[in-house]
Amino acid sequence: MKRSKLWFWVFLAPCLISFICIVLIPTISGFYYSLTEWNGISAAPKFVGFEKYIMVFKDSQYWYSFGFTALFTLCSVILINLVGFSLALLVTKKFKGANFMRGVFFMPNLVGGLLLGYTWKFIFTKIFPATSIPFLENWLTDKETGFIGLLIVMVWQMSGYMMIIYIAGLQNIPDSVLEAASLDGANGFNRLIRITVPMVAQSFTIGLFLMLSNSFKLFDQNMSLTGGNPNHATEMLALNIYNSAFGSNDMGAAQAKAVIFFVAIAIVSIIQLRVTKKAEVEA
Repeated sequence: MKRSKLWFWVFLAPCLISFICIVLIPTISGFYYSLTEWNGISAAPKFVGFEKYIMVFKDSQYWYSFGFTALFTLCSVILINLVGFSLALLVTKKFKGANFMRGVFFMPNLVGGLLLGYTWKFIFTKIFPATSIPFLENWLTDKETGFIGLLIVMVWQMSGYMMIIYIAGLQNIPDSVLEAASLDGANGFNRLIRITVPMVAQSFTIGLFLMLSNSFKLFDQNMSLTGGNPNHATEMLALNIYNSAFGSNDMGAAQAKAVIFFVAIAIVSIIQLRVTKKAEVEA
């Protein structure tokens, strides 16, 4: 018994140490810095209490970025999960080339965020204008089309990843259940709504949680694709925090924004998990 406990801590130690060093300590130190006046260069941060939080709550640009990020998150979560689920339904059909298509759809997820953003920036700024179609010109210089551009990049990158999660859920549905429903006269749409969707509810819970957190924290694509332009109109929360820290050299304000950001994500994620878990039980 003692030997098994020893091996338990031996195997747990690397993950536990990594979590403490990479997550726990930075989180605690970040909260401390949010209570200080510090430019990131001077040796000793000056303790100012909740002054930075008061300043952040009066920062209209921060709350604009918050609203912009929330809207983007809502749209991207819905679109990515719908596209990912649709792709999973497609590639789980028995036809020649299905495995090849799985690899093709998943491939965009292997591209780094910065590279992906700059690649699509080239498409939006060089390829689209070359078509001489007025609708496709100046996408990244307008708030609305810049928002759509960010959605296109996010959906293109993450749909294949979600497809893999939904494939796993679909493959766990017994063929006998679908065959029985078919024999009872249920058409394809009824089988999808009445059987497939309820039986992959757990996959939906995972997918919504992953995309909710990823969309809220989006940074690389935002910085490389639009940089928050025009005039901060497409600036998301992570980029706003980055600009406060390294543009204005106000680490205290940046950390205060990050703490509020963390609390918001935690609350939304917990609510989402409770709602979708309840839906799983009802299904």
